[in-house]
Amino acid sequence: MFGAGGGTSSYQEIEETDLIVMWGSNAREAHPIFFHHVLKGVRNGARMFAVDPRRTSTAAWADVWLGIDVGSDIALANAVAREIIHQGLHDTEFIENATEAFDEYAACVDEYTLERGEQITGVPASAIQQLAHEYGSAETAQICWTLGITEHHNATDNVLALINLALLTGHVGRYGSGLVPVRGQNNVQGGGDMGALPNKLTGFQDVENPDLRGKFEAVWASEIPAQAGKHISLMHEAMDDGTLRCLYVLGENPLQSEADAKEMKRRLESLEFMVVQDIFLTATAELADVVFPAAGWGEAEGTFTSSERRVQRVRKAIEPPGEAKDDIEILSELARAMGHDWETPTAEEAWDEVRGLSPLHGGMSYDRLEAMGGIQWPCPDESSEGELFLHARLWERPVSTRRAPFHAVEYAAPVDELTDEFPTRLTTGRRLDSFNTGVQSGRYSSPRRIAGVLDLSPEDGESLGVSEGDQVKVTSRRGSLEAPVRFDRSLRPGLAFMSVHFPDVTDVNVLTVDAWDPKSGTAEFKATAILVEPIGAVTT
Repeated sequence: MFGAGGGTSSYQEIEETDLIVMWGSNAREAHPIFFHHVLKGVRNGARMFAVDPRRTSTAAWADVWLGIDVGSDIALANAVAREIIHQGLHDTEFIENATEAFDEYAACVDEYTLERGEQITGVPASAIQQLAHEYGSAETAQICWTLGITEHHNATDNVLALINLALLTGHVGRYGSGLVPVRGQNNVQGGGDMGALPNKLTGFQDVENPDLRGKFEAVWASEIPAQAGKHISLMHEAMDDGTLRCLYVLGENPLQSEADAKEMKRRLESLEFMVVQDIFLTATAELADVVFPAAGWGEAEGTFTSSERRVQRVRKAIEPPGEAKDDIEILSELARAMGHDWETPTAEEAWDEVRGLSPLHGGMSYDRLEAMGGIQWPCPDESSEGELFLHARLWERPVSTRRAPFHAVEYAAPVDELTDEFPTRLTTGRRLDSFNTGVQSGRYSSPRRIAGVLDLSPEDGESLGVSEGDQVKVTSRRGSLEAPVRFDRSLRPGLAFMSVHFPDVTDVNVLTVDAWDPKSGTAEFKATAILVEPIGAVTT
């Protein structure tokens, strides 16, 4: 964000801010630890808006719920922005001193009146106006989002639309005001920080910058390709055209986590060779030529990084079972088997190499991480205690570095169009008791578990002539499945929901579309057009 790949704020700030906007985030179920901090903020007096197609358990805590039509987030953000500008609630001094391209942005959003916003989004004009006025006039405010914003064909533009709102009002770069992308699972932030991105080296350093690349080449004694690699959707295309023929999968289950599961299965089966390194024999691993059993959490040393950029120690509590080994050990042994003279570093030795190469992590020794209970990057040296929030530089007068740009972004409808043939919008998400494709959480029972159902509004159930528990056929332009119906009053007519956790029972990704954002490579999991047909009641 503005050159740094992480959220601007700390969890402490959301406990003390005046206004919280949960946009496309059911954090109560998908990020329950983070939501405890949100609840502290609410109990400390913060007002909360929830922007979500469903009236989720998160929205139940909000002062105002904006029931947005799936995929219309840019139209809503632009309508909020126009109202802020027309009512003079924008921070003109901050805009003039710290931003650029405001005039182009203002011209873009001027077309998004409250009435047009209501027409596109389904959110009443009065609610859009209320959000605009409260966000624009709040002393401090936080916008938080998750996959409801990023799992769309225009994911990057969705995020830019939210960043624009913060720039418009000066709600960034100061304590209590910021932008909070809550990561989808533990250590997603750490993966990006360590360079698990096709265009970045450790610490978000650009792989195409020859000076930065040279620093790494000197330490690694190896040449690094000068061009950015492929993100996951481009990898799919490369599998299709035969230029990617081998795959090494570490801790991922793409057969069941990627959109359009039928196509994904075809791609994986067409590979010449696939290796999977994981703690369980996943559905993907069952297709692999070689499987390396890896150590899990609590069986290895290392670090994790949370959504507030806090790096924390992870300590080995028990030995890995059977032939399972730590990831570093597996990779080092593999390198030696391929003829390279690699020693196996300890986790601390590997971390010290990270510190030497990444300015964001330079001051984070294991001793300091231990003593301080974790440190938030950037922490360039051992005189630094890390940063609670980012981009304070935007409040310098004058700004000493590059100004933050506005981005004029336009609304674009979901790729999978609703028609008479496919009249219902399906969106996907998570439930509190389960995790991702269920590889880990599916191995134990839970009294809260709601497995393998299609959630519909009671009104849609009545129009279809089905009761709860009745089996229905769900069809998209890519495939079909059968599932029992569950009525959910959080859903409006025309909107259906399925969780992603039970692919062995009802694989929702048989239905989802693999249209993807050209900037991030993220597929549009959140907006599938479906047809629901009754096929009879479940027998007991």
